Amino acid sequence: MNYRILIIIPLYNEEENIEMVLNDLNNFKGNYDFLFINDNSTDNTLVKLQKLTDSPILQLSVNLGVGGAVQAGFKYADLNNYDFAVQFDGDGQHMASEIYYLLKPLTENNADISIGSRFLNPETGYKGKKTRKFGIKFFKYLNYLLTGIKITDSTSGFRAYNKAAISFLSGNYPSDYPEPEAIMLFHRKKFRVTEVPAEMRRRVRGKSSISGLLSFYYMIKVTTAIIISYFQKHK
Repeated sequence: MNYRILIIIPLYNEEENIEMVLNDLNNFKGNYDFLFINDNSTDNTLVKLQKLTDSPILQLSVNLGVGGAVQAGFKYADLNNYDFAVQFDGDGQHMASEIYYLLKPLTENNADISIGSRFLNPETGYKGKKTRKFGIKFFKYLNYLLTGIKITDSTSGFRAYNKAAISFLSGNYPSDYPEPEAIMLFHRKKFRVTEVPAEMRRRVRGKSSISGLLSFYYMIKVTTAIIISYFQKHK
């Protein structure tokens, strides 16, 4: 069966990475469409994109953050009747060769949402910074405590969604640092969520939006949002 599949690539100041990302996607394109979402970058991301690809580029007039950018992609996928959408970061960490495995539980109707995990395959285990690994473990246990869903990599932005999930998330998605908080939404709507092993690269160029003191802000903000969402569900 031929499915319509959209790869959603949010970008903010990724001029140093975008060519590598495009080359990777083109090498493993398969039967996919691409949507690049430029989240009002202040560097030359848009200029480089326009030179390198003929795929649609959604240029946001204000910076919405990754949540707003990805939600714009969901809206596009919903309006254009895609069967599946894949969230694929524009910083070069995700690998196009893994998309097939991410989609497999959805195409076999075993899940509504599939999350690529850096921790399910011990041979390709994630070797990130200690603060990052601590945050990932923290949200893993927090989400499990509140939802009973075991997600080993709740901060992973490498995710695939079926039509029902796309439709819901086009109107309901956390606006800032959305990945851990979104798991609460999936639980609330009783979506079937699974994880698949996914090899990922470390960022080699550019700067992460979550570093230094922002890491502590991220932890506090997302933890608060998850807890508020939990109590809203149980009112």
